[in-house]
Amino acid sequence: MKDNINHNDPAKDMNPQTGKGGEPQYQAGQDVPNLTTQQGVVISDNQNSLKAGPRGPALLEDFVLREKITHFDHERIPERIVHARGSGAHGYFELTESLEEYTTAKILTETGKQTPLFTRFSTVAGNKGSKDTPRDVRGFAVKIYTSEGNWDIVGNNMPIFFIQDAMKFPDFVHAVKPEPDRGFPQAASAHDTFWDFVSLTPETMHNLIWLMSDRAIPRSLRMMEGFGIHSYRLINKEGKSTFVRFHWKPKLGVQGLTWDEAVKISGADPDYNRRDLFESIEAGDYPEWEFGVQLFTEEEAEKFPFDHLDATKLIPEELVPVKIIGKMVLNRYPDNFFAETEQVAFCPSHLPPGIDFSNDPLLQGRLFSYLDTQLSRLGSPNFAQIPINAPKCPFAHNQQDGHMQMQVPKGRTLYEPQSLEPNKPRANYKQGFKSYDEQLDDGVKGRVRAESFADHYSQPRMFYRSQTATEQAHIASAFAFELGKVDTAHVRTRMLGHLINIDQELAERVAKALGMELPEAPKPSAPIQDLPTSPAVQTIGLSPKTLKGRQIGILIGEGSSREQIEKFEKAAKAAGASVKIVAPSKEAVLDEGTRVQADERIAGAPSVLFDAVVSIIMPDVAKKLANDSSALDWFNDAFNHCKAIAYCPATEKHILSKLPIEKDEFVTPLDAVDEFIENAKTRLWEREPKVRDLA
Repeated sequence: MKDNINHNDPAKDMNPQTGKGGEPQYQAGQDVPNLTTQQGVVISDNQNSLKAGPRGPALLEDFVLREKITHFDHERIPERIVHARGSGAHGYFELTESLEEYTTAKILTETGKQTPLFTRFSTVAGNKGSKDTPRDVRGFAVKIYTSEGNWDIVGNNMPIFFIQDAMKFPDFVHAVKPEPDRGFPQAASAHDTFWDFVSLTPETMHNLIWLMSDRAIPRSLRMMEGFGIHSYRLINKEGKSTFVRFHWKPKLGVQGLTWDEAVKISGADPDYNRRDLFESIEAGDYPEWEFGVQLFTEEEAEKFPFDHLDATKLIPEELVPVKIIGKMVLNRYPDNFFAETEQVAFCPSHLPPGIDFSNDPLLQGRLFSYLDTQLSRLGSPNFAQIPINAPKCPFAHNQQDGHMQMQVPKGRTLYEPQSLEPNKPRANYKQGFKSYDEQLDDGVKGRVRAESFADHYSQPRMFYRSQTATEQAHIASAFAFELGKVDTAHVRTRMLGHLINIDQELAERVAKALGMELPEAPKPSAPIQDLPTSPAVQTIGLSPKTLKGRQIGILIGEGSSREQIEKFEKAAKAAGASVKIVAPSKEAVLDEGTRVQADERIAGAPSVLFDAVVSIIMPDVAKKLANDSSALDWFNDAFNHCKAIAYCPATEKHILSKLPIEKDEFVTPLDAVDEFIENAKTRLWEREPKVRDLA
């Protein structure tokens, strides 16, 4: 316990400046050393890449960006630096509506043709051996083997990104990865360095609030949306350009797990999502997504209340509807996981004629980074540490690890901005290298961010206010949980200030859960807009009421009624669900004398693996299970996770009576089969405040 809490924020005394895009620019001076390249050249701006005008493309001559990203891309051997934990499958793409008016790309003009593809889903922060169910963004990458060359749509399950400029990608990943001086936590953002960075970087607020939502813990890879994130261009035969954003919409709808389920699943089955993808394909229940596009012109984009080249902004479907033009079906699991899923290399620069890039600065950086990152398994970026290549003047940078690392970096922060070690090196505009101010038709080449990128709070506010009350409670509770893991008081305080700018009530809920007082909100760099709410960003509010893709667990034992078991199995499968039989032992003899084999023993199949549960057991079995903690948890967890429960008289008498389970409308006797099946299609979220303390 800490009794001397220091809320003083050292960031206020770190010589802060503000760029044109509202980005923080913390400057070196006095006892703070200069940030340099590997060659000892002082860096003038560590926030922005060199561009041909504020909204122009990034320039290849930017050696600071190239060195920084190149070194970052080579930090891990042999697994990917991010998205290391992945699962993939083969399938096909079929176009159902031609876009010949907008593009010459055959994959988007020739309908009815099934084109082979490979899709890889992944978490971002964890390593190859991490669990499937952390709170994290999910990668959603699709390689389509078109007749005109491979087309890689390299996206995520969220339509926006944390940062606006590729210059900040190494900083963001360094902050969310395990802290360098201690090597933990793994696959988690609930720690100081992540929250220190995001609280100093307001542009992260939009993706951050999505990360705190249920979308960050998908129920299944088959129940995730996919987004291309960036604006691209479609080019037609007349050379006319139309902006486009790509969408994958799951046929099963979007479904998430509660945090408590995710925690327990990670212990019961760390391969939960990978196993689900494998089993669904093996069973012939092929995952399917609709493929959609948002199309808009430059003139339409200029009227948006945000800059569509800003990767931290989505385009609401109410503003630009998603036009469904095709589908993706995954129908074959890899023959060899390493040869296919691990060795597949996605690059956003892989696309066929008729599709082109926009000037999104994050996309521009990815065009370089993804190809370069493949080299991390072949060579080393640390050649500058070899004595003959090493500079003889002072040098300091935030680059780390990699093959043949000779230095021993000290401290916990290898990112910037940061406030945990205020005397670490920072950029120096006065002494740093500056490119020639070349005059261009639309401005001056330089490291500058567009003023239209300065709004970091309006869309997070829109997202939060668009959620159902249950989802808002989940978001507030997620912030409270994660910030509760942050030991540095001023980081928590700073983050609460950002939440005030997003929504006062959200900030108050989180502050109350943390036992903290609300600080003053930071002054936003641009006016905060009260945008129209967008129900399309909800999860619970739009979750389909269906059993397709879901699983029901039926608990049986010695003497259980075959008739009752088959009645529930038949009803569940007719509604589209799969069924697993759970029992105290692997085998049991039913009432009519038949010996059957259960799919799982109850000790190894907690109810968090199922979307609803049924108990069909005899009194002797119920009495025994009433003294078994795993059995009590089986029922208690199902109730606490707002799921439907069907019970027999023996279960009611010997088990439910011992537990704090209220017989609400989702807790029904065995004779109410139809009612149970209807309940199992969703969750009783009204129950949640009764079983846990939400922020």
